[in-house]
Amino acid sequence: MRRYHIYIIYGLIIILFGLLLIQKLDQKQPEIIYQEVIVSPESGEEFVMKIPDTRAKLFDMPEAITFADEPVPLDLDDVKERLEREIYVNAYWQSNMILLMKRAGRYMPTIEKILHANGVPEDFKYLAMAESGLMNVTSPAGAKGFWQFMPATAKEYNLEVTNEVDERYHLEKATIAACQYLKKAFARYGNWTSVAASYNMGMGGLSKRKSEQRQHNYYDLLLNDETSRYVFRLLAFKEIFENAEKYGFNLSPEDKYAMPRLREVAVSGDITNLAEWAIKHNTNYKMLKLYNPWLRSDKLKGSKGKVYEIKIPMK
Repeated sequence: MRRYHIYIIYGLIIILFGLLLIQKLDQKQPEIIYQEVIVSPESGEEFVMKIPDTRAKLFDMPEAITFADEPVPLDLDDVKERLEREIYVNAYWQSNMILLMKRAGRYMPTIEKILHANGVPEDFKYLAMAESGLMNVTSPAGAKGFWQFMPATAKEYNLEVTNEVDERYHLEKATIAACQYLKKAFARYGNWTSVAASYNMGMGGLSKRKSEQRQHNYYDLLLNDETSRYVFRLLAFKEIFENAEKYGFNLSPEDKYAMPRLREVAVSGDITNLAEWAIKHNTNYKMLKLYNPWLRSDKLKGSKGKVYEIKIPMK
């Protein structure tokens, strides 16, 4: 019986030693580059594949950052923490960020050009990303397109919204309308950070909060959770896009989606069947809708005095 007890004690000592060894190895693990021996199925030759440690890691946060050339007060603890939150949330949502970077290759040149032509800071391209992910999505409230216009606001900024035509889905026209809103908000607030916040909660809502709290700086306001995070989401997109490799994104220009060469066909009358019309113009209904998402029906009723430009891929 005594010998049996000795075996138990030896066993416990071995288990304890094993646990200590495992703990020690775990402490060193971040320095390890894993290696795996791969055998070629063709030649039978062995070679070593080195696999880096892909576990989550801390990023060095920016020491300074601006939005539309307006400094972000990172010396305020809550501001720094809110920025960190959005950077980590978006940097570690890799699938979404990769697809966003790919879509940016197709749409950003157009958006940047229109922002520049209208005197709106280029950083507002990140607002379109935050609003829609650069997709023609529909919100639960009914906002549509890259810039997420509600029907009434769209019409206020001269976008046509009918059963057959919805220019909230028209990239160029909707971006111009967004510029008009942003410039109107800037005339009211005098700073672009407040303009960005107002795009999320409306000019009336933001002005009311500023008046109630007697604060004019976005970073000094207590706002609803969505708007409190909104500007920081734009800042996170900016930080990650401008320092992509730092956050683990190594896309080459060839990895990004590109806009094909398109030609425009001017239409002033009715089109009774868009599928037939597409075939007559050496394309098909799918491609017609893909590059003209503002066409919302299978036909187009012309408006008096209005000319529509329909984009068609060039062969």
